[in-house]
Amino acid sequence: MQLDVLNAQNQQVGTIEVRDDVFAGRVNTDLMWESVVHANAADRRGTHQTKNRANVSGSGKKPWRQKGTGRARVGEIRNPLWRKGGTVFGPQPRSYDYALPKKVERGALRAALADKLQQGDLIVVDALAVDTVKTKAAVELLQRLNVSGKAVLVDVAVDEKLSKSVRNIPGVSLVASGRVSARDVIGAQRVVVTRTALEKLQDALA
Repeated sequence: MQLDVLNAQNQQVGTIEVRDDVFAGRVNTDLMWESVVHANAADRRGTHQTKNRANVSGSGKKPWRQKGTGRARVGEIRNPLWRKGGTVFGPQPRSYDYALPKKVERGALRAALADKLQQGDLIVVDALAVDTVKTKAAVELLQRLNVSGKAVLVDVAVDEKLSKSVRNIPGVSLVASGRVSARDVIGAQRVVVTRTALEKLQDALA
């Protein structure tokens, strides 16, 4: 399969050969779902915390003697059975991240890129760069490429000028090819990737 390579003026400057076993296969939505769930879980802060009997305020003194009063026995007023007492087995700070096989991650990214390619939402360019650090320059670059809405730009190395130029554009992000994930591709309406980045991704996903 051959794809057109465009320049910054949206003019074809060449073609690139992509492997059918990477971009023309069946889109495995199950792998894409697993990758997105894993990425969302890893991003959870997990800072929730309830106070147990050791954290609530109050004395640790025994309110009354154990036997002979006719009342129920009790050890302290911070008892979870009492009002304003500690919480039993409440949520505590934790990490929601878990291990996901590398084959699943690669398969999910391969399926996401194949899905964008089959829908015609994958654009291959020869380079991604701007001359000055200006949001206007990045907006004009995207307009020339007919890119609107959410978009992810993928390059081998992140260009510092372009990175600073796109960070004020809602829904647009610049990601290095070695760090792009299936969630980045799935969440974007358009994927703009450089020729060298696509070649590296193809070699890694083959």
